[in-house]
Amino acid sequence: MKKYREFIDSASFQNTILIIIIINSIIMGLQTSKTVVSSIGNVLEILDYICLGIFIIEILLKLVAYGGKFFTDAWNWFDVIVVVCSVFSGLAFLKVLRVFRIFRVFRTLKALKGLKALRLVSRLDKLRMIIGAIGKSIPGISWTAVLLLLIYYIFGIIGVTLFGEVFPDWFGTLGKSIYTLFQVMTLESWSMGISRPVMEVFGWAWIYFVPFVLISSFVVMNVVVGIVVNSISEVQAQLALEREERAAAKAARNNGSKGGKEDTASNDSNSNSVTADSEEIDKESLKKELEELKLQIAKIEKFL
Repeated sequence: MKKYREFIDSASFQNTILIIIIINSIIMGLQTSKTVVSSIGNVLEILDYICLGIFIIEILLKLVAYGGKFFTDAWNWFDVIVVVCSVFSGLAFLKVLRVFRIFRVFRTLKALKGLKALRLVSRLDKLRMIIGAIGKSIPGISWTAVLLLLIYYIFGIIGVTLFGEVFPDWFGTLGKSIYTLFQVMTLESWSMGISRPVMEVFGWAWIYFVPFVLISSFVVMNVVVGIVVNSISEVQAQLALEREERAAAKAARNNGSKGGKEDTASNDSNSNSVTADSEEIDKESLKKELEELKLQIAKIEKFL
């Protein structure tokens, strides 16, 4: 088991899987071209099956190495679901799911986090920050979506009741009314295309449209932006803490290799000084990132 884990967690294995994922993604892109498929379609299909076979072997090795712990990782569930859908991709409704194998790139980058290839991941901190922020913001955005659905439902019923008979194409049914409200929320021709024609018949219709636009397009969307921005700041702080811990661990290893039992006390003081220096550097980098984040927030608020 230990040998399997060391092999699976090795940088060479993870880098190999990463390369295969990239190759497989390129193959899927080439398979969308009729010209390429007509000339080397069989070759691409064989290569695609080879990549799928490697992914299956990877999952089997992880099952042997980790046992029941394999299913405690959400990324492993993602791997299994995507690979199973790829196996049954001959079915029309599952064929399109094969493209989600591309997201396995992020799974591999996550696995590289604790390996010697740490330099690669540290260079991709911005990518990790974005992915982490999206993951953290999902619960808050989900509840915001529930609130938005309630707003759609209430205004949809009101729209059918008030305007359904005169404007059946826009408000004839609840579904049509909600779709019309979605167009209004996107601010795509909502004034000249929808609200003003309705106001020509119902002069007071602005009382219906203006509050909906203010609530859906400005209030709710600002809430979503606020959730994402807050998640980004939290992930940035977490990444800065990880860099600080890595710098402290590296300094401790360097000092431990240089010193012996005789000068343990002096090595501890040197380690503390190096750690303090690394903390100051990380604090400065964190301050710079926070300043950049404030500028981004100001730009977003100005845009909104």
